[in-house]
Amino acid sequence: MKNNASRRSFIGQFITVSSGIIFLPGQAKTQTPKAPPIDSKTVNEFVKVAHSDLNRVKELLQQFPHLLNASWDWGDGDFETAMGAAGHMGLKETANYLINQGARYDIFVMTMMGKTSQVKPIIEEYPHLIDCVGPHGFTLLHHAKQGGAEGAELFEYFQSKGLKETHRKIFNK
Repeated sequence: MKNNASRRSFIGQFITVSSGIIFLPGQAKTQTPKAPPIDSKTVNEFVKVAHSDLNRVKELLQQFPHLLNASWDWGDGDFETAMGAAGHMGLKETANYLINQGARYDIFVMTMMGKTSQVKPIIEEYPHLIDCVGPHGFTLLHHAKQGGAEGAELFEYFQSKGLKETHRKIFNK
């Protein structure tokens, strides 16, 4: 009988001790430390070059992969990503490159790329989005125009919905 009591006592102590080890304060949750924010000058350069220089975009993204969805605040809430720059500039090759790297894809870029089958259902479901603006106040109509032949159907569609402006001054610049 003494053996059973010793065994129960040992098991009880083992459970108590091991529970304490598992649930020690500060040890129950371990977090991977976050990397510091990307240098703002690098983000600014990345967004700027996305307006015209795909080769530099590739170089910067290879060097700093976390730039992919970084945005630059031009002031007064005028935020822009490299993808947004490619969209309003009509740079399909840059947009496709960024998409293939995993960049976020929005209604403005879909419009510039002529993705009618994706854009129309969004506008039909959320008609107020016809009036939304992208970086620098450029409208969906602007992005359709920048899409050239691929954007022509959406250009006509937006006009049929009453959108006439390619730009809206909504920022205090």
